[in-house]
Amino acid sequence: MRTSPLIAQHLLVQFGTLIEFARFPSRLIDPRSVVVWLPDGYTDQKQYAVLYMHDGQMLFSSTVTKNQDHWGVDSVLQPMLEQGILRDVIVVGIFNHDQWRSMEYLPQRPLQDLTLPDTAILKDHPDPQLPDILNAGFRADSYLQFLVSELKPFIDTTYSTDPACNYIGGSSMGGLISWYALCEYPDIFTGTACLSTHWTGLFRQDHNPLPARFQAYLDNHLPKPEKHRFYFDHGTEDLDRLYGPFQEQIDQLAQKKGYTESLWQSQFFPGTGHAESDWRDRLHIPLTFLLGK
Repeated sequence: MRTSPLIAQHLLVQFGTLIEFARFPSRLIDPRSVVVWLPDGYTDQKQYAVLYMHDGQMLFSSTVTKNQDHWGVDSVLQPMLEQGILRDVIVVGIFNHDQWRSMEYLPQRPLQDLTLPDTAILKDHPDPQLPDILNAGFRADSYLQFLVSELKPFIDTTYSTDPACNYIGGSSMGGLISWYALCEYPDIFTGTACLSTHWTGLFRQDHNPLPARFQAYLDNHLPKPEKHRFYFDHGTEDLDRLYGPFQEQIDQLAQKKGYTESLWQSQFFPGTGHAESDWRDRLHIPLTFLLGK
């Protein structure tokens, strides 16, 4: 798969060890950095679950973020591991590609066959904050194929992982691609953490056919409620103020499908917004739900 050697460098974090593979090569997507976080005490004598997370540059350090904020994943995870709350886990953070982030994170199958009325709505009411989704070309399926066919085999052969315990998570559009990943690859991913899920797809509620397309897809592609776990949440400020009605519809759909609280958790955090600090403050909740012993 690799046409050039991976360059790994260690980055400073408060806890554990963070290793960056610069410009991870791929036949499917543009190269980008991938970081791997190993907890203190990591050893080849154990098997570790793997948590794949999007927007990798936002996870561990504010020195590489645009807004000088970050999730602090290491500072949340390490104490929970030491307290025995979670099963052993490593984290793989995939950097986003700034130019293609929207096209890689917008679920592809729900949107690639838009009806003529839907297309007309998008043409008449373009979203200035998104590229032209009718012409820019969807990239989510290629991005997910990269994760499962190129990145995951590398992680499983380089580190001591449990190949059957793979989780995926992210926020905003990273939440969209996370639930889509589990639905497209239910044999690969066991659970997903979707924080402040950007159910609108666009950056508005009105003149927007995308939420209905997401719901229709989930109606047809949610795995049977047997072993997969879904976590969703949202706040009330900034972009999060848009999500409540759509999250409620998705939760009702899941209930109709037979999902109970043991497999489907939906949280609401009044007064919180759409920032890494908000997600850092509550990251322990989805981690416990997905990885708790």
